[in-house]
Amino acid sequence: MPKRAKKAEEGSADGGNNNGTETAVKKAKKAKEPEQPILYEDPPDKMTSKDGRAANMKITSWNVDGLRAWVKKNGIGWVRQEAPDVICLQETKCAERALPKEITSLPEYPHKYWAGSEDKEGYSGVSMLCKTQPLSVTYGIGKDEHDKEGRVITAEFPSFFLVTAYVPNAGRGLVRLEYRKTWDVDFRAYLCNLDQRKPLVLCGDLNVAHQEIDLKNPKGNRKNAGFTPEEREGFSQLLATGFTDTFRELYPEQTNAYTFWTYMMNARAKNVGWRLDYFLLSAALLPGLCDSKIRSTAMGSDHCPITLYLAV
Repeated sequence: MPKRAKKAEEGSADGGNNNGTETAVKKAKKAKEPEQPILYEDPPDKMTSKDGRAANMKITSWNVDGLRAWVKKNGIGWVRQEAPDVICLQETKCAERALPKEITSLPEYPHKYWAGSEDKEGYSGVSMLCKTQPLSVTYGIGKDEHDKEGRVITAEFPSFFLVTAYVPNAGRGLVRLEYRKTWDVDFRAYLCNLDQRKPLVLCGDLNVAHQEIDLKNPKGNRKNAGFTPEEREGFSQLLATGFTDTFRELYPEQTNAYTFWTYMMNARAKNVGWRLDYFLLSAALLPGLCDSKIRSTAMGSDHCPITLYLAV
C-alpha cells in the first residue's frame, strides 16, 4: 500500500480526519485561561462586642507611602468618608515644615501630631490626627538609636494608650535584620511597660507577615524581609506577652486578606499581597473588640487602610 493511502486508512480508523480538531484542543490546553484572582471582600462591619457593648471608638491606620502623594490621590477624601475618631498614618516621608495645607488645616481633626526622621529627608515618619484631644502625647520609645527615625507616636486617652508605629524594614538583602531584631526587643519592652500603666491599642505597619496565611507566596519569601524566621518570631514573642492580633482573633481562617501589594507585576490586581498592617490589643481591651477591618478597595498607596471598632 502506498504511504499516502496508508496514512489515510490510519486516519479513518481513528475516527475520521480530525487532525484540525486535535490541534485546536492541544492549543487550548497549552493556552489555559488565566486564573481569576481571589480578592478579599470586607464583610459588613460588626458594631457590637462579644460582651454586648456598642462600639464607641473607631481608629483607622494607613501606611500612605508618602503623605504628599497620598493627598494628591484623594486620601483625605477617603478619610472623610470613613470618618474615624483617630487616623494614624505611617511612612509619611514628609518633614513637618513641608506638610501640605490640605492636611494641616483639616478641620475634622483639630489635634494633629507628627514625627519624622531627623537624619534623612523624605524617610519614615508617622502622624496621628485626633478628633478629641488626648491627655498626653509622646514621641519615640525612649531610645535614641530608634527615635531619630520618627517611627512611633503614643497618645494617652482616658481608658487606654494608642500607639502608632512604622516598624523598620529588614531591607533588601536583609541588611537591617540585626537592627530589626534589636528594635523588636526594645519595642516589646516599651509596650509592656505601657501596658502595666494602662491597656493599649497598637496600630501600624509592623512590617511582618506573621504566618503563612498572611501572604500569597510564603515558600518563596522565607529569606525575604518581612517573612524571615527572626521577624516572625519577634512578632510571636510580642503576642506571647499578652497582646492579640485583632484580625486573626475574629477571622482566624480568612485567606487572601492582605494590606500591602508591591507596585510591580500588577500585584494588587492579582491580589498577590502581604498582611503587614495590624491592630493589636492588650488583654484588658479584648472583651471590647467589635471588629477589625481591611479596607482593601481603598486606593492611594501600596498599602490599604485598616480600621478598628472598639467598645471602651
